[in-house]
Amino acid sequence: MADVNVRAHLIRAIEAERAAKDDAFRRSPQSPIPAERRDTFTGLAYFPVDPAYRREGVALSPYEGDGPEAFLMPTSTDEMRRAWRAGTFRFELSGQPLSLVAYDLGNGSLFVPFQDATSGGETYGAGRYLDLEPELDGTFTLDFNLAYFPYCAYSPDYSCPLTPAENRLPVRVEAGERLPPA
Repeated sequence: MADVNVRAHLIRAIEAERAAKDDAFRRSPQSPIPAERRDTFTGLAYFPVDPAYRREGVALSPYEGDGPEAFLMPTSTDEMRRAWRAGTFRFELSGQPLSLVAYDLGNGSLFVPFQDATSGGETYGAGRYLDLEPELDGTFTLDFNLAYFPYCAYSPDYSCPLTPAENRLPVRVEAGERLPPA
């Protein structure tokens, strides 16, 4: 019974977060939705919340070297942004061992852009993002139900980091934000 309650709580929390994001995209002057489309904006499209796409207690294997490796990450507007490889998450999804590199963009949280087998068809072609904070025990929760599109998916006025090749997953991640049905 406890697992059913935890699952129901998780689903309600993510659905409430999605509703709040839709409201902000509809009403906020900082919305990435162009102003002329906000009145008709009915909300973002998402895959159904699925706890199978949530991994708790995932350790970050730190970058092996003298410190995080700095590099320039290309963006959707051909600019370059400085980023640091903070480490690698290793986990299993759809029965396959996978890994994603986490980046530090200098704002304190970890940034994990990724592409998967849905990219360019059911989800934004340039990939989706996860923003991660450590749990109290130092591990991380990778919850792909929280995967979101960068702002450049809604408007060319934004410059968004592009997903590095090292973060392309060979599996379908049917969780998080998706393209609206045609």
